[in-house]
Amino acid sequence: MREDFLHYLWKFKKFDSLNLKTAKGEVITVLKIGDYLELSGPDFFNAHIEIGNQKWAGNVEIHLKSSDWYLHNHENDPAYKNVILHVVWENDTAIFREDNTEIPVLVLKDYVEKEIIENYSALVSPKTWISCEKQLKDVDRFVFASWKERLFLERLERKSKFIYDLLEETNKDWEAVLFCLLAKNFGLNTNGNSFLQIAKSIPFSIIRKESFENENLEALFFGTAGLLNVEKEDIYFKDLKFRYFYLLHKYQLERTFVEPLQFFKLRPDNFPTIRLSQLAGLYHKYQNLFSKVIDLKAVDSVYNLFAVSVSNYWIDHYQFDKESPKKAKSLSKSFLDLIVINTIIPIQFAYSATLGETDIENLMDFMNEVAPEKNAVIDKFNSFGIKSKNAFESQTLLELKNEYCNHKACLKCGIGVELLKNN
Repeated sequence: MREDFLHYLWKFKKFDSLNLKTAKGEVITVLKIGDYLELSGPDFFNAHIEIGNQKWAGNVEIHLKSSDWYLHNHENDPAYKNVILHVVWENDTAIFREDNTEIPVLVLKDYVEKEIIENYSALVSPKTWISCEKQLKDVDRFVFASWKERLFLERLERKSKFIYDLLEETNKDWEAVLFCLLAKNFGLNTNGNSFLQIAKSIPFSIIRKESFENENLEALFFGTAGLLNVEKEDIYFKDLKFRYFYLLHKYQLERTFVEPLQFFKLRPDNFPTIRLSQLAGLYHKYQNLFSKVIDLKAVDSVYNLFAVSVSNYWIDHYQFDKESPKKAKSLSKSFLDLIVINTIIPIQFAYSATLGETDIENLMDFMNEVAPEKNAVIDKFNSFGIKSKNAFESQTLLELKNEYCNHKACLKCGIGVELLKNN
């Protein structure tokens, strides 16, 4: 038994509400269950309940055992002073207010049908990849579609927290926020944190000033990444190293050290040397990238805007001192799809939210144009008959798996609630 199941029972009145009595035999009439806010403090706020002949307005607290009240130290928390009913599964001790009056208790298990408990157990108990995998494809399409929209919004809100943190760190400079976000996502999963550290280590005002010389940007990026710390005979390497130390002196920058960049198991086109050169090329090409990114509405416009390649040296190199066959190494469409998903859509959402102008419909339309991600989670959903046609659908499935299924949060999930209701 889990406490969230008791929340579900109370929220949807899945109990015999016509014959309720307190543990001491007083008749209970629930006039209003209260607002389920999922914040700190009591579980349901502003409930209206009649106990005996007395009407009460206040809060409802729910626990598996009544003794959990003391286990959670509610007796010392002023937020619980207005609790008018204690709803529990097991009543193992009496709970008293500050004035020594006892808080009425409703033992919920006495009023819940056995079938509801069995259906809940059947939903959350199986040791499978996700609890509802055998029933998922049979969920009402309208319910599933509505829940996907909610998941998409939740995912963007969660990603926005990171963006707002960057906004504070950069003194509300949206260009600098975009630079940090792009750097992180140019590094992909393997080098994302290191790339973010690089971006944070270089004041964006310097990026602005030096963007007119691509070699200076590469010198800053490669130097901060620690890739210029050794000695090599390569002429371009020596030039970048000279530029890097000149720029350190020019701007009175301290040398910083980031997490070592990883090359192992990466495809050559994803080597950090290539991605850093492409990032430098992007900021050499555009001095005001943020305004352009905010105006993007379709995936083709992204491909056009981000049509950048590596500098001349990296056309026939993947690492310093090692020549390779010539290749332009432009940003691929599959890579730019990830940039749309992880950078462009989140920063558009976060920026518009600060203006109070969020248009989730347009963002959904944008994502519907983008190809879905390819990973083990999406493949697994596909095996259950849930196929992702675009990035909107794959993103919502990732949110569903990571934020709900992995935590067995079936009773907070629109799909789980629907399945339990149908059962």
